[in-house]
Amino acid sequence: MLATSGAVECNGAMDDYQTEAADSAYHRLLPIGERVSGQPLVDDWLSCFEEVTLRPLAPMLLPEKPRAGELDRSECGHCRLSKHTIWADDLWHVNAGWDRMGLPYVGGLAPNAHCRLDDAPLEVLAALGPLMQRLSVAVKSIPGVARTHFSRWGDGSEHFHLWALARPAGMMQGRGAMLAFWDDLLPDLPADLMAEHLRIVAESLAADGGTAFPHR
Repeated sequence: MLATSGAVECNGAMDDYQTEAADSAYHRLLPIGERVSGQPLVDDWLSCFEEVTLRPLAPMLLPEKPRAGELDRSECGHCRLSKHTIWADDLWHVNAGWDRMGLPYVGGLAPNAHCRLDDAPLEVLAALGPLMQRLSVAVKSIPGVARTHFSRWGDGSEHFHLWALARPAGMMQGRGAMLAFWDDLLPDLPADLMAEHLRIVAESLAADGGTAFPHR
């Protein structure tokens, strides 16, 4: 059930289409417009924060804006190999090496064919488990890496994709979800070191099949 509100101003800009406030038993519990305490993020035993100030909880509006590739597949950056593709086979590809990395490695893993997790073909899903294992081993073969973290959000693109992030050895502040924050904050890897890390991952993957493109 939706509570009609017409066009709603969000983040200082007027939406270009009509939206309505989301309404459910859960939504009615939320302190919309209020600033909730960030103290639980400080107190969490894995936290890397000493203090956190959250923005006020914004209105939750429907319909949500379409994700990239949802209306126009030509806008989907996961549907084709690119200069950032470091490895690919018949079903999957790995992209990495964007403008910067603060962690030893951050890369995306996506099927070649446009699909969502909900409707991915069985052969694509069947290949995912072994490939995640291979990618985890490949990332941990970078000198100084202890763990490979995997994450999946799916809010930016309709095309199913996972992220792989390398946790540096000994970095206890990077455990769990904290690792993604550190990638934004740590110093940029020098270009030659980034290229070396991408080469290690690409060639490790290619050793068990597929093609490496470390020069990219």
